[in-house]
Amino acid sequence: MTRKEWYLNFSIIGSIWLVDFLTKMVAMEHIRGLKFWGPFGVVLHFNPGAMLGAFSGLPPLLRIVSLSTGGAFLFFIYLAIQYLIPVKASALRYGMSILLGGILGNVTDRILRGSVTDFLLIGSVSSSTPAFNVADAIQWVGYLLIVYSLVKDGNLFWPDKNIRRSLWVNPSFQMRYVGMLFTMGACFVLISGVFFYTYLKVTIDAIVIGSAPAVEEKFLIPFFITYSVIAFGFLLLLFIIGRILSHRTAGPLYAFEKFLEDLLQGKNRKLKLRAGDDFQHLEELSEKLSSILNEKFVAADSDEVIVEKK
Repeated sequence: MTRKEWYLNFSIIGSIWLVDFLTKMVAMEHIRGLKFWGPFGVVLHFNPGAMLGAFSGLPPLLRIVSLSTGGAFLFFIYLAIQYLIPVKASALRYGMSILLGGILGNVTDRILRGSVTDFLLIGSVSSSTPAFNVADAIQWVGYLLIVYSLVKDGNLFWPDKNIRRSLWVNPSFQMRYVGMLFTMGACFVLISGVFFYTYLKVTIDAIVIGSAPAVEEKFLIPFFITYSVIAFGFLLLLFIIGRILSHRTAGPLYAFEKFLEDLLQGKNRKLKLRAGDDFQHLEELSEKLSSILNEKFVAADSDEVIVEKK
């Protein structure tokens, strides 16, 4: 994407977050009890889980930490996908931005209050949907845009042509690349894990009056479980990103090598790289090489004809 397109997508995220935040503030200030106007109603409800009460049955610490940190993790995934998508696909990109804006709206609620503020209903007094908020409603718009884009422009993401048979075109280089990225991520996970675990343990020991081990077990075990799941997802994503990025570097070099081999064997063909590949200038260089060799071949043929006539 261009810088302008990045700004536009970030503006969508920020606008949705702001609208959701303001509507929740208004709801908490003015809604008292259950009210309906036709099929639409309002009631103030604080949801300790995620969308429509999901994960509300988890222990409080595990629920708040995992869902809040999950929002930050999703933002990282969002940036990675936006960067790695090789085509414009505006509907997909906007859908992802709308979806993320809604998710971050609820994450902010969870961080500030420990629960999500829901206040919208559809139905009637006797039968209605679970309470939801503007962020929840907007997320469905994002889902629909993403599905629409994948159905409409699916051939752009999974083309039948111009695709290499393997992502490991240069295994030694790519494994070193992925290994370096993975190792850096693992070191970050280890350092941050030791820091937060130690900080939490020391804090518990300092403020708890009575049996500190019992409190440590209550808080540290959920922390360890949550952190392990997030760390595993983070490292898996780094591995996938490293494999894709290394392929974008090794792939065009591999294609250029094959082009040179064919050119030296007299097979004059056009080099076509994939969208998103590095070293796009190799296409222009290949055309120049083909043009120079063709001129030399034509000149050589002309010289042979002149020699034969003599």
